[in-house]
Amino acid sequence: MRNGLALATLARLRAVALIAAVPLALAAAAVERAAAEEPSAYVVEVSDVTAKVGEPAVMQATLKVRDGYRILTAYNNRVIALSSFDDGVTFERRMVPAALREDNGALEFSVPLRATKPGRHPINGIFRVGYIQGTDEMAMVSLRLIANVTGTE
Repeated sequence: MRNGLALATLARLRAVALIAAVPLALAAAAVERAAAEEPSAYVVEVSDVTAKVGEPAVMQATLKVRDGYRILTAYNNRVIALSSFDDGVTFERRMVPAALREDNGALEFSVPLRATKPGRHPINGIFRVGYIQGTDEMAMVSLRLIANVTGTE
């Protein structure tokens, strides 16, 4: 009899724990979604490139800081992991550092490359940049670089 009572009590406790866990899980998922939808500190502007096959070209990318944020100038702001989807583009450097534009508070990237095949070639990379928000929050973030290089004859 005592064993049955203990098992019934344990079953009730498990049920209460499960009922309490479901709203907590839903709240955690909502917070995670809200954080994922939070706007980035930077606005990314990348230009597509058209170049003759085999000739050097430069892709320009600009990251403009949003209101309320500042560029973390002490950080090694850069673009890395440059690659071409179909090997139609080669990159002269594996990492390209940012140049700080004092006049508009933007980071500029000049990425040297060459088209190796005619046609449109998707490329990508990762911006690794830092920012300051307010007076005490610093963060280093990764942003996607996505563009196209069109090789011409």
